[in-house]
Amino acid sequence: MNNTKQLTLPWDRIETILLDMDGTLLDLNFDNHFWLEFVPIRYAAKHGLTLEQAKDELIPRYAALRGKLEWYCLDYWSRELQLDLADLKREIAGLIRTLPHVVEFLHSGRAAGKALYLVTNAHPDALSLKMERTCLNRFFDHIISSHWLGFPKESPEFWPRLQQLQPFEPTRALLIDDSQPVLDAAAKFGINYTIGIARPDSKQPCKTIDGFTTIDDLGDLLPANPSYQAQKT
Repeated sequence: MNNTKQLTLPWDRIETILLDMDGTLLDLNFDNHFWLEFVPIRYAAKHGLTLEQAKDELIPRYAALRGKLEWYCLDYWSRELQLDLADLKREIAGLIRTLPHVVEFLHSGRAAGKALYLVTNAHPDALSLKMERTCLNRFFDHIISSHWLGFPKESPEFWPRLQQLQPFEPTRALLIDDSQPVLDAAAKFGINYTIGIARPDSKQPCKTIDGFTTIDDLGDLLPANPSYQAQKT
């Protein structure tokens, strides 16, 4: 893992900033708690299981679909588990939190005249809830859920579809994401600048992302952006 504090980027060559949501802008602790703790509790109650039995059943089912669009689909899991997952997310929406320095970074990107794209695998219902709770939508030129394109970000088909929907020049684009497979797919597509988030979950230690420069959070990019410095003075 190549972790560099106060990373300097060639901002004059970057026109578009593509930002992941969960684990990059928002603390992944919400989603990890939801899927690994809260859903098993409700699933156990619904189906007359112990919590341990529910987790033993659910965790392999999650793993079998990880990286596929169904894994991110609340409609799919609601049918499969016979639970209204959108409502369950609202029950614990108070746990939704931005990661450190997110608002400052987005302010600086706007001030520098960059095009800001929110590009997420989140289901539209989850995306709507999180924008409602955080109001981060006000910063973005475009907000795209992979569910609208039919492929997750890990898929090579996703990136040309995104470019067709909302045109951008890959060689002048920066992607920031916490997922190794997503970074791999984006780099293969030709996105020139790719950075990983090493600590997407505030409750967990840093993770390793191979082959990419990583940062703990977006604050590590702020000193490199002149517009941020001007805004703070």
